[in-house]
Amino acid sequence: MNAAVEIVFILVLLLTFAPWLICAKDRRLEVKMTLVQNASAHGAFCLDGSLPAYHLHRGFGAGARNWLLQFEGGGWCNDIPSCLERAQTRRGSTRYMTKYEIFSGILSNNASLNPDFYNWNRVKIRYCDGASFAGNAKFDNGTSSLYFRGQKIWEAIILDLLPKGLANARKALLSGCSAGGLATFLHCDEFTKYLPNNASVKCLSDAGFFLDERDISLNHTMRSLYKEIVELQGVEQNLDKNCTKSLYIPELCFFPQYALRYITTPFFILNSAYDVFQFHHILVPPSADPRGHWNRCKLNPAACNAHQIDVLQGFRRDMLSALRFFFASSRRGGMFINSCFAHCQSESQDTWFAVDSPRVNNKTIAEAVGDWYFRGRVTKEIDCPYPCNNSCHNLIP
Repeated sequence: MNAAVEIVFILVLLLTFAPWLICAKDRRLEVKMTLVQNASAHGAFCLDGSLPAYHLHRGFGAGARNWLLQFEGGGWCNDIPSCLERAQTRRGSTRYMTKYEIFSGILSNNASLNPDFYNWNRVKIRYCDGASFAGNAKFDNGTSSLYFRGQKIWEAIILDLLPKGLANARKALLSGCSAGGLATFLHCDEFTKYLPNNASVKCLSDAGFFLDERDISLNHTMRSLYKEIVELQGVEQNLDKNCTKSLYIPELCFFPQYALRYITTPFFILNSAYDVFQFHHILVPPSADPRGHWNRCKLNPAACNAHQIDVLQGFRRDMLSALRFFFASSRRGGMFINSCFAHCQSESQDTWFAVDSPRVNNKTIAEAVGDWYFRGRVTKEIDCPYPCNNSCHNLIP
């Protein structure tokens, strides 16, 4: 192909696909933030004292009376310095948040991309408290103030949504990703109590099944972190009372594996058995690998040596062991535990529902969740161990 022909060919390609690219960009659903104006009356504030917020995109047609609420994720803060730092970011203040959020995956309004929930009222609850919407305390040393009011934020947002139609919901799904996925475990049964008795209410946690697991140095790094969060932010008072009464260490009920057996609302657990956050911060936190022996493995699982793969397979076994009771005893529960190196898969279109989305037993995540919520099918999909699943999107940060 000579140069002139090649240039013409490239121009034809650009003219052919440019409109599609522009159209795809224009089709992105951007939803405006809503501040909860009366939140202060409920004592609901972000870490820095700003008002909490959410993004609501209205449902339509057959979905006009159905509601999906999605908790935003974003880690935690466990001491005053980290919370003061967080308060100056979008994770601790609505002042720094984007005023529009793109809704995709489970939040999409496109029937071809989100066939079961596209026409529902869909809400993204912004995260600005640092304790998975579960704290109720305040810090004030005369110089600095911090509001640990996650529980109040959750309540204020629900109260704001009830008169907007949530009070008359026919179907509802409470979901969340990462720290927001943990919030789903903590607030699932509480959510049910706000809704009509005849409503179909269920919950879904995406990448929120954080394990109470020792790291490679045999330290309880995650347990120590959660203990500090619970104590600092006054979380224990908002944990499930049946759970806290049953455990010698009540703050362990912040871990889903202990809280799950007390949840009565139908629940779906979406998680990777090799969750990237848990791999990097629970199993192999920097404190447990000061010389960086795991650095290459963390960046690329194909670079892991045989010993490291054995450790990762042990982590998967421990996750499945923690889920064994739920798998065997929950008749209304569902799960999708794949073997992808990922963290949060419901909000990304690529992993939620696309031609090349990850599959387990030939089901995409969206299909598995839809079968569980709408079609009454037993949906407990557990993937084979890494590296067997060629459909995975290994999303290493």
